[in-house]
Amino acid sequence: MRDDVSRLFDVARGRLAGLPREALGEIREPGRVRAMLGAGPRMTRVGDAWRVGALLIGDTEVLEAGEVLRAQDPGRRGYAAESARRRAELRALALRGGFAAGETVNLGWRAIDLPAVAAGGSDGPLTWDGDRAMIRWAASGALMPLASYLAERIDLLRDPPGGA
Repeated sequence: MRDDVSRLFDVARGRLAGLPREALGEIREPGRVRAMLGAGPRMTRVGDAWRVGALLIGDTEVLEAGEVLRAQDPGRRGYAAESARRRAELRALALRGGFAAGETVNLGWRAIDLPAVAAGGSDGPLTWDGDRAMIRWAASGALMPLASYLAERIDLLRDPPGGA
C-alpha cells in the first residue's frame, strides 16, 4: 500500500497541536519611495510553523527549513568572519521587524509541492522509494521513511530527553 503523504502530515499536525511554533520571517526590500528616503530592507512576520527537523509544518503547508536565528541586539561589532557579521545583522533586523527578543525566526524556507510529491515526484527533501515516502533529513544524510521520521521527531518534541 502506497503512503498517503497528505494523511502523514495531517496526523503529524494532530500530534503537534499544543506544542510551540516558530516564526516564519521574510526579508523585504523597501519600495521605491522608502528606498529614496534611505530605508533599507526589513524583516516581516509571515506566519508560524512547527519545526520538525528539516521540515516546517504549518496549518496547510509544509516547508523545507532554511536558516534559523534568534531576534536580538547585535551587541559588539568586531567580527572575525563576514558570516558572523551577517548573522548579527539578521538578528538585529528581526528585532527591528517586531520579533520579540530571543524569539526563534526561520528565514529562507521554501514551500514543498506536496501534490507533486503525493503523485510520486520529488521536491526538496521528500521523494519516493517504492511505496514509501522518504525524506533526506540532511544534505549528506541517507533517506529515511517519512512516516518514521515524523513519528520520531514529534516524539522528541513531545517528550524531550531529560524532560526539558
